[in-house]
Amino acid sequence: MRRINYQFKDSSLCELALTHRSCGKKNNERLEFLGDSIVNFVIAEDLYKRFPEAKEGQLSRLRAQMVKGKTLAEIARDMQMGDYLRLGSGELKSGGYRRDSILADSVESLIGAIYLDSDMSTVSGHILQWFASRLQQLNLEQTMKDSKTRLQEYLQSRRLPLPDYQLENVEGEAHEQTFYIKCTIAELQQSTSGVGNSRRQAEQESAKSALQQLQEHGVKL
Repeated sequence: MRRINYQFKDSSLCELALTHRSCGKKNNERLEFLGDSIVNFVIAEDLYKRFPEAKEGQLSRLRAQMVKGKTLAEIARDMQMGDYLRLGSGELKSGGYRRDSILADSVESLIGAIYLDSDMSTVSGHILQWFASRLQQLNLEQTMKDSKTRLQEYLQSRRLPLPDYQLENVEGEAHEQTFYIKCTIAELQQSTSGVGNSRRQAEQESAKSALQQLQEHGVKL
């Protein structure tokens, strides 16, 4: 894997990092656990130094944006990790090497493996290299609360009933589903809709539409 720009001294660690649990008991779950803690610390430290005026909540939201599964999966694709994953037959048939969750976990397990094979300074350097372009694009304006939180806080401030999110439909196979959510709030005469690859994402989209409608009605958020 030349794209990670690291030469393992113990090649068995690299092999283990790329072995999904569908292959059996000897898999990358323990390395994933270790890597998850390391990447959270390294990104947190970078953000702390990068944004000296940021408050704790802002730093937390920026870190969450950086280490979420979707971002990690993008990094895995940048390194073409899907081509090297060891998967069980079931995961191979269902396209597991393309799935965000498996790709994201593999990045964390690789981080854990590099740490065990070297040291904290080395693995930190690689993490910051992989995240460099994304970190450079960050700004504090991106730390605004998510749409569901903003909508809930607005309604609570007016002592109005909380939003009602209803699952309208789910399409697709279990590993690649699309969710359709309807959001209803008392202040709007009509409900808003949201679509996403997870129920949470669809709820966020429907809440975002509700906020937009409220603003169109002259509400200041």
